[in-house]
Amino acid sequence: MTLDALRRLCLSFPGATEQIQWGADLVFKVGGKMFCVASTEGAPGVAMSFKCDDGTFAELVERDGLIPAPYLARANWVAMQRFDSLPARELTPLIKQSYDLVVAKLPKGTRDSLNRPKKSRA
Repeated sequence: MTLDALRRLCLSFPGATEQIQWGADLVFKVGGKMFCVASTEGAPGVAMSFKCDDGTFAELVERDGLIPAPYLARANWVAMQRFDSLPARELTPLIKQSYDLVVAKLPKGTRDSLNRPKKSRA
């Protein structure tokens, strides 16, 4: 998956935002909480990271090109060492799961506001 494809996917989720943090990392958030982080520099090491459930985390970190995410592994974040470490058809539902896991931990009012249609300004 390319960085542009990742941006389109992440920003398609209700309430998702993006911002550059820590110099050159593109951070995707919902309700102010991160659900995906991607490197914009293409430097070797970690291309992107996302949150998973316990079982998915244990399975993914056994695969080539996937490691426990630095600083975030204790919270079940996985890091992809290259953008092509997983095919897009496999990565897309994992990113959606990451978003869903983060949304589930948001306060009820914040979760409810994500599902409300936005009012148009006339």
